[in-house]
Amino acid sequence: MKIFTIIVTVIAIALIIFNITQVDVNAPFEGQSVIALITILTSLCAIVLLQILRTSKLIEKKTKENK
Repeated sequence: MKIFTIIVTVIAIALIIFNITQVDVNAPFEGQSVIALITILTSLCAIVLLQILRTSKLIEKKTKENK
C-alpha cells in the first residue's frame, strides 16, 4: 500500500507541474486555463486523500501492535 500511495502521489505532483505550465496568467479563468486549474485542484485533493489513507494505515498498525 505504501508503494501505491507513493506512485500515485508522484503522478499527481507531475500533473500539477504540467498543468501549472498550461495556465494563462493573463486570463486564468478562460478556456484551457480553467481545465488546468481544475486538474491542479483535483491533484491536490488526491494527494491529501492519499496522505490521510497513509496516516490511517499507520495508526491501524500501531493499535494492532499495542494489543
